[in-house]
Amino acid sequence: MSDYIVSARKYRPQTFDTVVGQSAITNTLKNAIKSDHLAQAFLFCGTRGVGKTTTARILAKTINCLNRKETVEPCEECDSCKSFNEGQSLNIYELDAASNNSVDDIRELVNQVRIAPQLGSHKVYIIDEVHMLTTSAFNAFLKTLEEPPKHAIFILATTEKHKIIPTILSRCQIFDFHRIKVEDMVAHLESIAAKENVTAEHDGLTLIAQKAEGGLRDALSLFDQIVSSTGGQLTYENVIQNLNILDYDYFFKVVDFMNN
Repeated sequence: MSDYIVSARKYRPQTFDTVVGQSAITNTLKNAIKSDHLAQAFLFCGTRGVGKTTTARILAKTINCLNRKETVEPCEECDSCKSFNEGQSLNIYELDAASNNSVDDIRELVNQVRIAPQLGSHKVYIIDEVHMLTTSAFNAFLKTLEEPPKHAIFILATTEKHKIIPTILSRCQIFDFHRIKVEDMVAHLESIAAKENVTAEHDGLTLIAQKAEGGLRDALSLFDQIVSSTGGQLTYENVIQNLNILDYDYFFKVVDFMNN
């Protein structure tokens, strides 16, 4: 069996400083941890692939780190960090509301909330695509969100903030993740290309970043696709051919044809 891992997973950020293009949010969260002013409920909003779930996991990892660095980053060496990196942490509970949106699913989560952490200081509950919860599920969740135990932190993530009911919004600290800038994506893709020994032209990576429309996960998927089809030679021409894009030369030719 192949050991190949897609770039979006292989190079998923593990610390706040490695999150791409969301420095305002990560700096705010780091300051909140440092000053011990963390809210107990967050709402992360933004389009797909901009780092909502990644940031939520890093937040969970950092607040439970037993030996945080002065830069407010996880040490990666304590028992809590190791269990998190191995996917065995009992301090993080993730629920995909797109497929688990019933009252029973929320009641199971609420029952989990009552249990204090055995290692670390907090248990973090991440609910992805929270706008998909049914009205009954939202109502079943309200009381716990309003009066959570001290050890519980809730992070709700959504691509459609307007579908969240006002009573939920009023109980959360809201962070709006913006689309990632082209130059930030290109810099990240260049660093990955260097690590993977891929020959990549700057113009080709810029085209990929533009095509991704602010979503880094989409950019990484396109990057993997083109690298696979070209044998590691990512050129401007290869990107145009693989993504069926009309480049500027085509439009120059059209204008010249019209002028003649």
